[in-house]
Amino acid sequence: MERQGRPDAQSATPYRDEVYFGARPEQEIAFAREEYRQRLERVRALMAERGIDCLYLTSPESMFYLVGYQAEWYQAESPRQWPPCSGVAVHVDHDRFILFEGEREAILTRIYTISDDTRFFPRDSYRDGIGFIAETLKDEGWLGGNIGLEFWSHRPNRAVSERFQAAFEAAGADVIDGSDILREVRWVKSPAEVACLLEAARIADIGQRRAREVLRAGVSELEVYGEIVRAMAAAGGENPGITMPVLSGDKANCTHALASRRKMAHGEIVTVDVCGVYNRYHINQARTYSIGEPAADTAEACRKAAGSMEVVRQMLRPNLPVRELNEALLAYYQEVGLWDRRGWIGGYEMGIAFPPDWVGNFVFDPLSEINQDRVFAPGTAVNYENQFFLPRHEGLYFMIESFLFTELEGRLLSSVPYDLTVIA
Repeated sequence: MERQGRPDAQSATPYRDEVYFGARPEQEIAFAREEYRQRLERVRALMAERGIDCLYLTSPESMFYLVGYQAEWYQAESPRQWPPCSGVAVHVDHDRFILFEGEREAILTRIYTISDDTRFFPRDSYRDGIGFIAETLKDEGWLGGNIGLEFWSHRPNRAVSERFQAAFEAAGADVIDGSDILREVRWVKSPAEVACLLEAARIADIGQRRAREVLRAGVSELEVYGEIVRAMAAAGGENPGITMPVLSGDKANCTHALASRRKMAHGEIVTVDVCGVYNRYHINQARTYSIGEPAADTAEACRKAAGSMEVVRQMLRPNLPVRELNEALLAYYQEVGLWDRRGWIGGYEMGIAFPPDWVGNFVFDPLSEINQDRVFAPGTAVNYENQFFLPRHEGLYFMIESFLFTELEGRLLSSVPYDLTVIA
């Protein structure tokens, strides 16, 4: 069911309406409807536990997870006249949701979502649907009690979030933070999601191996980046949530720099950080290269750092305690004399991601008590970053591997070696 808001005084041409509301491109739904039904049930159960009566979801990850919505543009940094307010409303007492969107995205909602109840903003409000959303939810009886907003999402920004809060409170609701509902539900993946993660891992391998093929002195970082993107796209990979770094020379000391027109030179360290993406599910992988033979102490530091992965390999199992992994890795790094060379050591959840980030909600590292008393439960996936500064400021040994935990095993997801790779 699709419903339009109040029409403006001068209606659009009939043909425009015919296209917006009549065009039926082939659907591109990532999962079966039963998968989405189960997700809605889990969300409603956690809402009941947390005392949230209605939840209005605006983050790209949440909208995708619950109804399949995805787009190239979310109005996150748009003009004030185009506030980012489309979203999905869920009520704890109803086994359905309402998708709110502007009519200019009507076709998109039919391509990507399973929505049976889409409400389009009035034409006279253009893209600003806040008043319409509040009025509609009040008429549905969904604004009594607590309504949760995703305060920790970049979408919408503070100004728009405050307008939502004011509109919902004026309609009689108490507005609270509902950010953790979808973040916690998404932590444990279903078998269908696990299949996407495995495909994303295959694509990440392809990207990293293509980098190895084209790296050489005289080639720019952007050229390598472009070849990685091309290879992964040819393998069915999608645009990742973060621009993937290809960093060379002294710049390789900084993991969050951007690939540029800088040309690589003989004797330099190069780090390549990729994410394979399938149905928006990300798997992260980074490796370190040397253009030409490295100095002996550089090679030795890299060998020791790569050796940590054997520690990991021996430990991985379902329900592995986070503290046990952190303590074992800390002990290894101290034993081999690497600890004082560390950059960041740790990891975070892998899964659904949209720009501008692929960093998931769950994080862990040996120097923090955050999540130390939790376990890596079956159905969870994380990356692990292994960063150590090399001699003479040459760059980092930068290695990222991703782990997947199932009922039967904990497994490493890449087939690319961890050692420093020398480019002849």
